[in-house]
Amino acid sequence: MPRYSGSSWRSFRPEAAAPAARGANAGASAGPAASLAAVALNCRVLGLDPGSLRTGFGVIDCGAGGERHVTNGCINAGSGEFPQRLRRIFDAVVVLIETHRPDEIAIERVFVHRNPDSALKLGQARGAAICAALALGASAHEYAPRAIKLAVSGYGAADKAQVAQMVTALLGLPRRPSADAADALAVALCHAQTRRLSALAAAQLAPRVSARTGPRRASRLGVRPVVRT
Repeated sequence: MPRYSGSSWRSFRPEAAAPAARGANAGASAGPAASLAAVALNCRVLGLDPGSLRTGFGVIDCGAGGERHVTNGCINAGSGEFPQRLRRIFDAVVVLIETHRPDEIAIERVFVHRNPDSALKLGQARGAAICAALALGASAHEYAPRAIKLAVSGYGAADKAQVAQMVTALLGLPRRPSADAADALAVALCHAQTRRLSALAAAQLAPRVSARTGPRRASRLGVRPVVRT
């Protein structure tokens, strides 16, 4: 597990995200299954594709009708001293969060690079983006590159052109975004899909756990029984 207050896709818990999700209270009267669905469907996600020179970003809204594109672009860190580039990444992510107010941050996990120096710089750029997110109270969730490609295109070894094409189609964009921005939107879409699937699985599991363990035990596990009328 990471040492910051973020998590990977396997540890996402829709119940824990309920207070922060937009519109979650609207479905509370319909039972836990509806509440979990509201958590998954109503959320703003900021996706980040970190890089020491350019960091792609993409913001999407998750709703009942699917995902809606809000904005995308790239943070140009420049070509100056490396510490100054990290500062620009940090400041730019802070501005993004303050402007768009995402509920959650999704960021690509560092992969093993052939060049150790490049891998180190990529990890430091990623750390600057994560620190900016956590400094403003946002939760961070990380995804491996293969998992992102699989979620968006159905193929874990898809190239950048395929990912960009699928992002354009899924979000109904008028034109294909830049490679870095497309990757960031792909991270956001991967997180949106993970949230939806996790919420649906939790909603299906809730009545089974309640029936097997009883109301008192189920409440300690954070699961409320579904009341049918």
